[in-house]
Amino acid sequence: MADTRALVELLRAPAAFSVPGDVFAGAAAAGRPIGARACGTAAASVCLYWAGMALNDHADRFVDVFERPERPLPSGRVRPGTALAIAGGLTAAGLGIAALSGGVRTLTVAVPLAAAVWGYDLAYKDRTCGPAVMAAARSLDVLMGAGVGALRAAAPAAAVVGAHTLAVTVLSRGEVHGASRRVAATTAALSGTAAGGALAVLGRGRRSTPRPQRAFAAALAGLYTWRFGGAQAAVARDGRADVVRKAVGAGIMSLMPLQASLIAGRGEPLAALPIAAAGPLARRLARTVSPT
Repeated sequence: MADTRALVELLRAPAAFSVPGDVFAGAAAAGRPIGARACGTAAASVCLYWAGMALNDHADRFVDVFERPERPLPSGRVRPGTALAIAGGLTAAGLGIAALSGGVRTLTVAVPLAAAVWGYDLAYKDRTCGPAVMAAARSLDVLMGAGVGALRAAAPAAAVVGAHTLAVTVLSRGEVHGASRRVAATTAALSGTAAGGALAVLGRGRRSTPRPQRAFAAALAGLYTWRFGGAQAAVARDGRADVVRKAVGAGIMSLMPLQASLIAGRGEPLAALPIAAAGPLARRLARTVSPT
């Protein structure tokens, strides 16, 4: 039986704070209330995210013996069969919660999201298309918050989160052997596109969103750029693996102000506040449990 600490590490528990904001951004873009239904969908999303983390370590268990021996599976603290069972159980739970919280409208998006998670970990992660598949998964997460019938309205927000995820995933490929300045420049361009996209989404809502809310949303987008951009600048100066890992962690944590910007920009500042506030808490927990 795996101990609690090993399971927390397996699931990258602090990184789960970056998940609910996807669903809330999708709901806000679709003009749906961010209430009990959205929170239920966010819980489903967290389950699917954690399933992906467990499945990732199961798929990487032989490589991690050499590259990341401190992880739960290669260190022997979690058995491979346990990790696979956790991934399957969390996937089933995520789909079940999605069905209960949003019915067919939500489940129709949750199923391809789950397929993207399993496909990435088992088939596409090490291929050229791997980062694009991961970006698609996070974009589907946003669309799940909107539900079938409002996918077009949520597409811009999904594209913003997808661009950010693409940047983080490309950068993560240098966590073991380091990354070049060219990679840092590429990911900086992608994250810049994400920030610009968030501001463009804000502009789309300028007629209905009061000026203070728009200013709040713009400030959050600026905070995202400052935090993730600074981390990528560090990689451009020094591309060693430990610097890259810190930048990847910063990328995961900086998603929260970006999500909050999307939410506030669509007229839901109160829903944006807990997403933005989750960032400092997640960063504190990440000092104890690595989010990567």
